[in-house]
Amino acid sequence: MKTKFSAVALFLTVALSGCATQQTSQTTPPATQKAVATDTTQRDLAAGLYEMALGPKGDVLYVASAEGFKDVQGGVIYKLDATTLKTVGSSHTDLKNFGMALSPDGQIVYVTNSLDGALSAVNTADGKVKSRILFSERNKEGFPYGAREVLLHNGLLYIGAVADPAQIWVVDAETLKLKMRIKNTGKWMTGLHYSQTTDRIYAANGSGEILVINPKTNRVEKRWKPLGDKPALLLNMAEDSATGRLFVTDNSKAKTTLVLNIRTGEVIKQLAVGDSLAVKFNAKRNEIYITQRESGKLLSLDGTTYALKKSWDLKPNPNSLLLSDDGQILYVTVKQAFNKDHSTNGPDSIVRIDLKK
Repeated sequence: MKTKFSAVALFLTVALSGCATQQTSQTTPPATQKAVATDTTQRDLAAGLYEMALGPKGDVLYVASAEGFKDVQGGVIYKLDATTLKTVGSSHTDLKNFGMALSPDGQIVYVTNSLDGALSAVNTADGKVKSRILFSERNKEGFPYGAREVLLHNGLLYIGAVADPAQIWVVDAETLKLKMRIKNTGKWMTGLHYSQTTDRIYAANGSGEILVINPKTNRVEKRWKPLGDKPALLLNMAEDSATGRLFVTDNSKAKTTLVLNIRTGEVIKQLAVGDSLAVKFNAKRNEIYITQRESGKLLSLDGTTYALKKSWDLKPNPNSLLLSDDGQILYVTVKQAFNKDHSTNGPDSIVRIDLKK
């Protein structure tokens, strides 16, 4: 079997985010843990790991997996013990999984099936796909628009389309019915972020823009281009609500992290940290975390001075980040490099970092 997919969709999902009963997988690699440092536990898990979500009690970690891209059909949603990283369940899906969001009650995990232009809702109790929406759009090569990031807000799912021109699908979270499309959103819709501070949704794109969207009307109210005419492929975002700062990464063109005024879009600072992929702000510890895919590092910066506090070597390619609600545990997916045939030389891994140590 030869998997076919859009090269653009694969690139941007990598830079991120049939039904089976949930059960302990017999094909999952053993829970071999690597004591990388005194504060760090790392476990090799599976190919194609992307975004994560923590259960409401913080005891369960869900991980979206596309599995392999060469001669492998479908993906898996892994359910891990959030402390030991041992597998406690897995749901094998007919489509590959990338982006992830969890319902507030923890009963439904939403995953983007990027290469198929779809989104699936999976019951966490039994691992079965409850419902799915397949988006109808196709690009000029006939491939589906890549469904990258998914944001759950106020009973609606916002899903960014990797396409040119891009758009955002707005879907009812209960029924998975398409409510509307937010169009005129530039090229390659990437990161999505909702701010309680401003009651606005922020959307990043490959045109170097941040779009400010009113979720009450789902209209684009503002368009910021923080780097002006300089090429930029803005990816992921995080917020410090206390100071009104929005952090935005660029791993492809500008290779930086921008610090913006979340109300005006003014550039407060451009962090000279090199290639930047995922970003999280930890209000409990006043720290900024950034994964550097190319250099294989995870950085911790002081949230006020931006000075480097700590660096973790997580080669080859640290990818997605997830922070516990109490701000004391940080999870990272670490990816293997791709070969020319889209295969890898080993499984991706999950890293758990105890920030108190």
